[in-house]
Amino acid sequence: MTLFDSPAFEGHEGVHAFYDEKTGLKSIIAVHSTARGPAAGGCRMWPYASAEEALTDALRLSRAMSYKNAMADLELGGGKSVIIGDSRTQKTPALFEAFGRAVEAVGGRYWTAEDVGVSPEDLAHARRRTRYVAGLEGHPAASGDPSPVTAEGVFRGVRLCVRRALNRDLDDVTVAVQGVGHVGGHLARKLHAAGAKLIIADVNREAVERLAAETGAQVVAPSAIFDAEADVFAPCAMGGAISRETLPRITAPIIAGAANNQLADADTGRAVFERGILYAPDYVINGGGIINVAGEIRALDRDEAFDPAWVDVKLDRLAQTLDEVLEQAQRERRPSNEVANEIARARIAGGAEKRAAA
Repeated sequence: MTLFDSPAFEGHEGVHAFYDEKTGLKSIIAVHSTARGPAAGGCRMWPYASAEEALTDALRLSRAMSYKNAMADLELGGGKSVIIGDSRTQKTPALFEAFGRAVEAVGGRYWTAEDVGVSPEDLAHARRRTRYVAGLEGHPAASGDPSPVTAEGVFRGVRLCVRRALNRDLDDVTVAVQGVGHVGGHLARKLHAAGAKLIIADVNREAVERLAAETGAQVVAPSAIFDAEADVFAPCAMGGAISRETLPRITAPIIAGAANNQLADADTGRAVFERGILYAPDYVINGGGIINVAGEIRALDRDEAFDPAWVDVKLDRLAQTLDEVLEQAQRERRPSNEVANEIARARIAGGAEKRAAA
């Protein structure tokens, strides 16, 4: 299968592969759309089994960022980068400086930030070689780690879904959280503070035990989280968690979490709908982090200080957008992911028309 034949390609504007022999950098930067503005999306470091697997992930994540940024009403397009490697053993400052040179080579059409396996500290090294890095600290425009803001947006979305589907607040609602890393851990703490009961799972045993000690959460094996008796299933790990194999095991009436690309494929989204489950489209509910990053990009472009109030207004609007998607899906009796996709594509097309007319 060639790049252009890939189901994940879907009209990408550019796909860039970078290799640096000295540092061992193998990176792909995918730019799906710049119709609404420069592409923005995080950098993921993962030990992909093959270059083809890495490319598919970059393409899917990049496309999702176009949709996410459009639904968050940001003047940004969608892009994503991946680094092939084990983040636990292969990180070096030189590797991320080489990655910074790669970002710079894209010529300002792509802004990067942190994602799975990459921290703001890593990207500080990339920042030495390019200005197109956001989510850092130490300067007036800095927004810091976007993970807590992603978690805040997801928290507001989960609360909204519980009110819509169960007609109650979060007190005594049971939430099964799959993955308690940067975002999942923050989300679990927010849910606990709101009175929710937690069931948690993660491949990092130390992380789940530490969080359980803080929150009183019930810990289950990663393979058992799908079988948890819960009101909400919150996927907060890697993509593809909801599949033909796992969906029959989920008894929760709500799926709402922070992971990207939660549905294994489009058919799974329809199966979720047919089971009567309220599904919060992932790139709508988890847009808080990129809103935070957008606030930093906005401040850098204007030579201003970062404005948390601007971010909070955008988070409120994001929750309203999620509510509108769920309302339209209920009214039209259609899968919420299909409704969200249509709205996102229309917003991107509108951006392209404005750019062409300018």
